[in-house]
Amino acid sequence: MQRRSILILLASITLIIGTLTVGTVTIVGATHPTSQPTMTTKKTPTKVKPKARATVMRTPINWRQSSEKVAYPTVNHYPNLWIHVSLAKQRLYLMNHQHVLYTMYASSGVPTADRKTPRGTYHVQAERGKYFYSASVNEGAYYWVSWLNHGEYLFHSTPVDAQGHFIKSDAAKLGKQPSSHGCIHLSVADSKWVYDNIKYGTKVVID
Repeated sequence: MQRRSILILLASITLIIGTLTVGTVTIVGATHPTSQPTMTTKKTPTKVKPKARATVMRTPINWRQSSEKVAYPTVNHYPNLWIHVSLAKQRLYLMNHQHVLYTMYASSGVPTADRKTPRGTYHVQAERGKYFYSASVNEGAYYWVSWLNHGEYLFHSTPVDAQGHFIKSDAAKLGKQPSSHGCIHLSVADSKWVYDNIKYGTKVVID
């Protein structure tokens, strides 16, 4: 009977030792993991270049055709339409409030005392016509519209000579540099559109 108790006691001790051994292995395994940590590589985002904005301006400049490759605006849709001429950029802008509706290539007066284009705010006057010729400057033009001094300062086409032939040296400067005696030169198509569509009293700002 005593021997049996000793055997039971030894069996219990063996079981306890075995349990502790298993627990120790488990703890050691948890404290010292054998797997390697996963390394993550941060990807650098690829930069996408924005697409170039397509221009509607006609290039190269064609002094016979419209400045833009799209239709002119319908004037009756814009009761507040006005004209802005930039001497620095050699451009005429058709404006609706502060929004550009259409851009035209232009050439202003040569910046000398007797040929410069006057800066300021003006309004389209009643005088307009399909053709004129000025013997004093040996030049004329088609499709003219007055904006100052009732026939002195005009929007008009590329100049012509006494025979009505376009002066190619002036035409080559359209949209690039001043060439007039104070008027605003436009392409033939643009000047005809201004003649046909711009209303009396339309505001003109030149700066």
